[in-house]
Amino acid sequence: MNIEKSFFLRNALITSILLTTLFSFTPFGFTFASDDTGEEFNPGDMIMHHVTDAYEWHFFDIGDTHVTLPLPVIIYSGENGLKIFSSAHFHHGESSYEGYRLDHGHLVAEDGHEFYDFSITKNVAALLMGSLIMIFIFLSVAKGYQKNQGKAPKGIQSFFEPIIIYVRDEIVKPNIGPKYERYLPYLLTLFFFIWIGNILGLLPGAANLTGNIAVTMVLAVFTLIATLFSANKNYWGHIFNPPGVPLALKPIIIPVEIIGIFSKPFSLMLRLFVAITAGHIVILSLIALAFIFHSVIVGFASTLVVTFINMIEILVATIQAYVFTLFSSMYIGMAVEEHH
Repeated sequence: MNIEKSFFLRNALITSILLTTLFSFTPFGFTFASDDTGEEFNPGDMIMHHVTDAYEWHFFDIGDTHVTLPLPVIIYSGENGLKIFSSAHFHHGESSYEGYRLDHGHLVAEDGHEFYDFSITKNVAALLMGSLIMIFIFLSVAKGYQKNQGKAPKGIQSFFEPIIIYVRDEIVKPNIGPKYERYLPYLLTLFFFIWIGNILGLLPGAANLTGNIAVTMVLAVFTLIATLFSANKNYWGHIFNPPGVPLALKPIIIPVEIIGIFSKPFSLMLRLFVAITAGHIVILSLIALAFIFHSVIVGFASTLVVTFINMIEILVATIQAYVFTLFSSMYIGMAVEEHH
């Protein structure tokens, strides 16, 4: 197991060095200078623009040219039916299109009618991209196992195999026990989805996928569903008839135990959301210092600090994936534990 851990640490170190080098020499693409209207640079608006969702994917700016990828807007309403068009219509001097407009980043109908928004926003596009990366990784690793049966792993398989083994043997198996194989596919998917989403979110111009509370909420709900549908009599017995608790205290303890069922996944949701979003805000705030003080020295110093913070954020990205998977395994393990 020490060899497997050393492989995991080696791979994490190599990934950190490569990504940090990318961060250091790739432009973040923010519009820092005053615009044609004479408005001063507003760091709060810049930070919120880069941590919230959007209907276009803004990569970077070259002079007055904005390099963006328009995303499809998909709307359905009883009044207007299905509408599909490019979000570029909202950013080329048109205040509205097809009866809809953007209001502080949110899509609204001009006549106020209700509608269903199925648009491919930046976070949705990042989710799809992350899912495709996961599919490519897992298919490549599976293909490697088929080709290299009885041989040492090669290529992408050699990178991900120690990570998969680490998650299985150090996270899932100790916390769930003999029934771990039933939940291993879900927990491996959970770990890699969060890890890849965290890493992609650190790339310049990327989406803040795992810093979106809707995404972390869905992941937490999946863990809650897996826990509740796996729970045995022993688990429910501890909830509704806590052993060793005096009868007079049970009316107090039982509601606390019931609240605990939902507070555990709620804490998972908030922990990931806060950790990732806070990291992005810190990095963006440090970058903004150079344009607030208009100083080359401050800019150089902030660049050095941002490079260091990015190293820490890569570590945080891995730790958050580890923690979410660890606690999910613990909650499922508590639900399937047999009475001793």
